Amino acid sequence: HVQLVESGGGSVQAGGSLRLSCAASGYTISSYCMGWFRQAPGKGREGVATITSDGYTKYADSVKGRFTISKDNAKKTLFLQMNSLKPDDTAMYYCAADDWPFLPRGELSLAQDQFRYWGQGTQVTVS
Repeated sequence: HVQLVESGGGSVQAGGSLRLSCAASGYTISSYCMGWFRQAPGKGREGVATITSDGYTKYADSVKGRFTISKDNAKKTLFLQMNSLKPDDTAMYYCAADDWPFLPRGELSLAQDQFRYWGQGTQVTVS
């Protein structure tokens, strides 16, 4: 049974930083792609950043240069370091994981339908 549990959200002033974590259980993160998605009030869910099993990354244009996705395979934890936060970053942030082992780098995307498993989300509010 795969379980993803996010933490690290909160309220921060514009220009501040937060670090989100996603702890995985029942899942070997070293073998699969994972990602962060977000959904703002009244909007659809969008891809923020994704990472392949070997560490290749992809970012939404809106967060490039400000957010960094990383993972610790030994601790089975995915991270999202968010710097220079803006009010537009306010959203529920979700961790996601796919079930296609060792996906080639060229197949990595920010599309929701690539990912099978989802966490419950953690709220980020920037004022």
